[in-house]
Amino acid sequence: MKVYQTSEIKNIALVGGAKSGKTTLAEAMAFESGLITRRGSVEDKNSLSDYREIEIDRKNSIVSTILYAEHSGKKINIIDVPGFSDFQGELVASLNAVETAVVVINSQIGIEVGTEIAFKHTEKLEMPIMFAMNQLDAEKAGFDEQIREMKDFFGEKITIIQYPVNAGVGFDSFIDLITQKLYKYKAGGGTPEILDIPESEKEYAAKLHLKLVENAAAGSDELMEKYFEQGTLTIEDVRKGIKLGLASRSVFPVMCVSAKENMGVGRMLEFIANNVPSPNEAIATKTLVNGNKVSYDPAKPTTLFIFKTSNEQHLGEIAYMKIVSGEVIEGMDVVNSKKESKERISQIFANYGKNRTKLDKAVAGDIISTIKLKDAKTNTTLTSPKNTSEVVTPIIFPEPIYTTAIKAVINTDDEKVGAIINEYCQHDRSMKVEMSRELKQTIIRGMGELHINTLKWYFDNQHKIAIEIMAPKIPYRETITKNAEASYRHKKQSGGAGQFGEVYLMIEPFVEGGPVQTKYPIRGTEVHELPWGGKLIFNNCIVGGAIDTRFLPAILKGIMEKMEEGPLTGSYARDIIVNVYDGKMHPVDSNELAFKLAGRAAFREAFKNAGAKILEPIYDIEVEVPSEMMGGVMTDLQGRRAIVMGMDSEGRNQIIKAQVPLAEMYRYSTSLSSLTSGRGWYSMKYKEYQHVPIDVQNALLKAYEEETKDDE
Repeated sequence: MKVYQTSEIKNIALVGGAKSGKTTLAEAMAFESGLITRRGSVEDKNSLSDYREIEIDRKNSIVSTILYAEHSGKKINIIDVPGFSDFQGELVASLNAVETAVVVINSQIGIEVGTEIAFKHTEKLEMPIMFAMNQLDAEKAGFDEQIREMKDFFGEKITIIQYPVNAGVGFDSFIDLITQKLYKYKAGGGTPEILDIPESEKEYAAKLHLKLVENAAAGSDELMEKYFEQGTLTIEDVRKGIKLGLASRSVFPVMCVSAKENMGVGRMLEFIANNVPSPNEAIATKTLVNGNKVSYDPAKPTTLFIFKTSNEQHLGEIAYMKIVSGEVIEGMDVVNSKKESKERISQIFANYGKNRTKLDKAVAGDIISTIKLKDAKTNTTLTSPKNTSEVVTPIIFPEPIYTTAIKAVINTDDEKVGAIINEYCQHDRSMKVEMSRELKQTIIRGMGELHINTLKWYFDNQHKIAIEIMAPKIPYRETITKNAEASYRHKKQSGGAGQFGEVYLMIEPFVEGGPVQTKYPIRGTEVHELPWGGKLIFNNCIVGGAIDTRFLPAILKGIMEKMEEGPLTGSYARDIIVNVYDGKMHPVDSNELAFKLAGRAAFREAFKNAGAKILEPIYDIEVEVPSEMMGGVMTDLQGRRAIVMGMDSEGRNQIIKAQVPLAEMYRYSTSLSSLTSGRGWYSMKYKEYQHVPIDVQNALLKAYEEETKDDE
């Protein structure tokens, strides 16, 4: 392969709904460009993109796949992105590596949840987008209906470049409004016959062409003036205006394809080659940590950014990277910005699925891969030793919203399971793992149930390790609601020196900014910010030297031990004031252990008499749903003890803002998807702890009693 210069490189991501045909389109683009000589398919389990065992098994994309096509003297890097919302991590990583998103629309369905999610992410990145209206050969294809829906959703930026003459079964022709020609295909697609627009279509084509010219003229002031003066624009001017409008997101071009039949694909590649901005032409580009924009200048020292890693069978770890500046030559040494260590680029590849084309050199703006890096992961910047400060701003991955617990069925597999999950999370940054000491569970957080089940598939089919997925325990807290006093004498005599310590204390609820209620004089105060939230206030109220101050840390230690295991459910306790006001010592037998045990026991006794209550974590939640589906979602939320705080709107969707207990949110993403046919989305953020209702507390106490019955 020749060395493509920055201006000859186009980077696109195929995004959209899960069944819109992105993988089939990627296959047709590779075939049309001559990269492959025979087209595979998802159904036949031999497509370029869905080559992984799990994708062959499930017949849908799980991981983004990098391909390329050479067309019109340009190299077009293509990333085929999964359409399910559970794989948003792949979507975000891919969009951060390209300059343009090609949103693939299933002309039978129109806008899907995957379309909406992809569009929102392109908005955040201010990224150019164009639309490929696919499956126009299907029985229920509806171009005009989908265009109306798209304009309703995306606005008048929707600009028809092509429209089908005979959408539906037998589709073989479309009219191109830029070239003003009819493109007619034989069965099996390929090279079209280019004809004049038939008389029956001239009036409609002229109407759409006028709208196209108007949108193109809006691309620059110069073109707008020319349009006002002449009343029209030349083909060259229209092309220029579309290119400018695409780059600035003022024009969203719509093109026609039947990826399955390879119709319109070659013309779309030509459009991409001529109109999609090259990396150095893009208005919105990635930035560096120092605030500067990435220039994609091949004359500058080398900077590489790893946007994705994976573990490929028979190959090992592979890193996919964007060349941010300079050039890459096989065998060159670079510096890992995170580890400040050296790495060697032993080989350079241009990927197409599981296949690779070996390169000797690549320049700024290109997307390449390499293997055998020592310690370079996603979001790592690699630089030449001359510009180690040029660090690329890391990708911000979506926060996981689905939480579950996971364990090995056979205890001896626990270590293996942990290692596998950690490696998986290294490659998929939208999944997180935590070994919870509090809950005594391995907690997995992902983007949805499908996301978690994908991980389970690897355990079942690849690693052959049986795992169990279950509801995570809830991190409840315990506190008190009234004052209580207690005392405890610890006395132990077993020959020789014994143990003696007696502690009197009063506990009271702590309220931020509230009054101190103790009736005892306070001689000293320690405020402890607890690792699990809340506070413990420890007051020394001892007078007359009843207990030596050297024993107070031991008493505090005993109390802290009980704070870590509340008496109601064994959960952490919080927001308590402890006033130690009296006690007794023995001149020989008193020691730190004795006072620790006495303090712990006295605290436990007081806690039981202080109106102990269970607290539960409450989360702020925002649920975005189509307006017509809001009623069912509201009813479901109320059934989860949610309190609706307000509503807002965004486009055609409604946003419900509520506060809801975490205990009610297990598998919510699955329920929401069912209620909204996959079109609902939500986000959660921790707010505070609140008292649980009395019926919930009673149920929790009963469950804990049953759980600990065998331990007694």
